Amino acid sequence: MRAMTRSPPEKSLLRKRLRAVRRRLAAELPNAGVRAAAHLPLARLPPYRVFALYQPQGSEMDPLPLLARLSGRDVSAVLPAASDRGSALIFRRWSPGAPLEPDAFGIPAPPPAAPQMVPDLVIAPVLGFDRAGHRLGQGAGHYDRTLANLRALRPVFVIGLAFSGQEVASLPAEPHDQRLDAILTETGYVEVG
Repeated sequence: MRAMTRSPPEKSLLRKRLRAVRRRLAAELPNAGVRAAAHLPLARLPPYRVFALYQPQGSEMDPLPLLARLSGRDVSAVLPAASDRGSALIFRRWSPGAPLEPDAFGIPAPPPAAPQMVPDLVIAPVLGFDRAGHRLGQGAGHYDRTLANLRALRPVFVIGLAFSGQEVASLPAEPHDQRLDAILTETGYVEVG
């Protein structure tokens, strides 16, 4: 288990501001997930067999419209599950309508009986992002730990899903922060360097 570190003050202030921005955008753009899914360029994605979505919390953009775009023959969808508050997330196989149960954070996740799988493609929730691929999350480091673990196993392509209004000019980055490979919003798709 990794010790929790405090975010620098500028990240804490950004989180507060960007949470308000995201709440406003979610109310103004209820179909943003559908619009974002339409911008996903499948031909530009690396090959994948397992892709990860997430259960949206609060005002996070809903990734479910991406399910139909990413699904295919011999391709599996997974959702993250937290086994405890300090560990990296694990991913379990999931399909629409399959039962979900609260994980260690109370977020709906596939039950422990669902097969655990390692994704090649991850759709990650975002609180803020910049064009350099820096991602601001909720502050607990779960996705950073998870992506670091996945990338230690094999290449994984990570797409941040966000409202375009969540973009900032530059985010402060720390050594443990995992970068995005691309950003998908309701207005378009941007690959990062």
